[in-house]
Amino acid sequence: MDNIVDSLNNAYQEFVVAAANVLEAKETSGAQKTVATDAALENFKQKWELFRVTCDQAEEFVESVKQRIGSECLVDEATGLVAGKSGQTATGLPPISAVRLEQMSKAVRWLVIELQNGSGTAAGSAHSHMSTPFDGRFSEDSAQ
Repeated sequence: MDNIVDSLNNAYQEFVVAAANVLEAKETSGAQKTVATDAALENFKQKWELFRVTCDQAEEFVESVKQRIGSECLVDEATGLVAGKSGQTATGLPPISAVRLEQMSKAVRWLVIELQNGSGTAAGSAHSHMSTPFDGRFSEDSAQ
């Protein structure tokens, strides 16, 4: 995470320096278009693109951490690990195993990916990516 913050900071600093260089080149040239102003603008464009890419990478990292934290909280809630913590109330639902929850989570993720890709065969292909087959029934349902 420190590496991402450092990269973002460096890209921002380079972007600010490039902006200052454009202003300085414009002032020096009397607001006329010159080779120096063109070079400063090109450098500014490159630093802007670098800064945007770095921001996108940082955003992707933050989203992945949010998803991981959300998944961990969901597992804790589903397996009943949070019931003993102070200030937490139990949902009244019986806990499910973490393995079962992970299987369901993978199935949902693959379905979302297939739907985003516009595939009409989301249900069939989603299960082919998983290492274990997904059974949509709960273990309690199989007894019926």
